[in-house]
Amino acid sequence: PAPFLENARKGSIVSRANSIGSTSASSVPNTDDEDSDYHQESYKESYKDQRRRAHTQAEQKRRDAIKKGYNDLQAIVPTCEQQDFPIGSQKLSKAIVLQKTIDYIQFLHKEKKKQEEEVSTLRKDVMALKIMKVNYEQIVKAHQDNPNEGKNQVSDEVKFNVFQGIMDSLFQSFNASISVTSFQELSACVFSWIEEQCKPQALRDVVIGVLHKVKSQLY
Repeated sequence: PAPFLENARKGSIVSRANSIGSTSASSVPNTDDEDSDYHQESYKESYKDQRRRAHTQAEQKRRDAIKKGYNDLQAIVPTCEQQDFPIGSQKLSKAIVLQKTIDYIQFLHKEKKKQEEEVSTLRKDVMALKIMKVNYEQIVKAHQDNPNEGKNQVSDEVKFNVFQGIMDSLFQSFNASISVTSFQELSACVFSWIEEQCKPQALRDVVIGVLHKVKSQLY
């Protein structure tokens, strides 16, 4: 009996020791798993913060670029000056800046077209002046080559009388044929008069008649 009691006592002690060990082990926290979860959550929060900061910075850059663009438009477009508005009024809205910019661009397009038309007209005038210059140079050269050619030329008074006689004759027929009641009638009468009175044969008869008249006056 004594060895049996001793073994039983030892078994009870071992059993109690095992139970105490298991209880102690279960009460100890699992630090490895919790550290892993903590680092993972920290990483997630850090990544979200970085994305949030990047998005905020990109949005701020976009807004700054838009603001700078509107400020540049107000500085470039003359009609966007604050002088056009009463004192103490608020800053120009973006809609007003855009509308005034559109109006100014349309104005510049019209001015550009107008200047192009003026340049085209000036080029035609320059071309006409160059042609006249060439003709006058040829006339001057012809006089220089034949200095005695102009001795028997008709006087300016006779030239004027011939010109006056031709113009008077044309004006009489023009006055008798043209109606100025309306622009439509005027246009129709002018075309009809040109076709009838300004034919080469009709002009020839007029000139011959005037020359005969002037000749009779001179002699």
